Amino acid sequence: MAIFRSSYTLRVMVEEAQKLTEHASVRQRIDEVLRIMGNDFGGTYGKGRPLVDALEDVAQESLLHEDIALAQRFQRFAGYAGGKLYLDTVENYYNKGARQRSEEYMRRMVAMGAERAAAALDVLCAENPEASFADALALFRGIARATDHLAIGAGEGGIQLPSKYLKHLQAFGHMELVLRNLPRPASAEVARMMSDVLADADAGMLAQVLELKARRAGLESLRAAVDQPDSSESALHACLKNQEWIFGGAYVAELARRQYTPDTILDIPLLRGDGSLHVVELKRANVEKLVIRPSGHLMLGAPAHHAVSQAQNYLRTMDESRQTILARYGIDTRRASATVVIGHSQYVGGSITPQEVAETLRTYNTHMARIEVITYETLLESAARMLALSSAGQAPGLIEESAA
Repeated sequence: MAIFRSSYTLRVMVEEAQKLTEHASVRQRIDEVLRIMGNDFGGTYGKGRPLVDALEDVAQESLLHEDIALAQRFQRFAGYAGGKLYLDTVENYYNKGARQRSEEYMRRMVAMGAERAAAALDVLCAENPEASFADALALFRGIARATDHLAIGAGEGGIQLPSKYLKHLQAFGHMELVLRNLPRPASAEVARMMSDVLADADAGMLAQVLELKARRAGLESLRAAVDQPDSSESALHACLKNQEWIFGGAYVAELARRQYTPDTILDIPLLRGDGSLHVVELKRANVEKLVIRPSGHLMLGAPAHHAVSQAQNYLRTMDESRQTILARYGIDTRRASATVVIGHSQYVGGSITPQEVAETLRTYNTHMARIEVITYETLLESAARMLALSSAGQAPGLIEESAA
């Protein structure tokens, strides 16, 4: 069951975001969001699927005007309205005061942890002056395991911890991920040098390093899912969500809206630089009969033909509804193209080699005009090459450290 949210805070953030665009069509769609929410101060704000759709429409319109930042902002608003994100998370992005409070909270918690660690070491050294590094490591590992048994308890009168504080547990989980990725200098001198490097580093360069690290993590996540024989289409889809870079540099962004006609829901709709639509249809990686050899000649099996037929139907529907989609969403679907991602050579049976799979697909694709069929193997290899090229010359030392 979907959980829809709305609030005065969301309305304020939407109103503030409206000031960031001068495009009349974007402002018009934001007006529709505000109309749905209403202006019932202190009361109930409009919510539900209409609000989520309206927020996604703003994101889509912003993409058409190449305002990626505003589009991302409204995608996050839609995530909150659709019950996928907490309001605290969205506020940390777009509310300076909330972000500062969150940062101060994190700093205090880290400082408190460091002080407790120092106190624990003091006790260890006082009780055992000859304590080694291994002793200190064992101490902290014991403390870490012991925290699993800590609890607030029911309290007097049966008072329980309110469920809203579960969000704080998530915050600690995020903090743990951050701390886990911090560099671990071997000495105080190395720590000082690292601090100096980061202080002098260009903000744009650091942003590129973080983006490359995120892309590398996304690629590894997809590779792990592909290598799991039982991975479903939805699991593979989750790994490719908002990872349009994997499909090449011709695509501006992944569109927020996946449905443009009543009977068509697209897996991954991508926007080309010219404003046209490209459809990515995802199938399972574990397809034994992706390529078959029925009479000595190699050809695509039934699963691939079924996927191509599905993509053909999508494109036909888009062609027939071109005027309606263009008028309502600003997306040109005339002569839209598609990519079918299906299978991997490691799962193909019949003693068919990876080279034979690649050659069969290459032959098939030369006879196709608007649809290309590729394997997850090809997708992973091309994305890895593109990532390697992007990494070349971009702060090599820091990138190698993040890769490690």
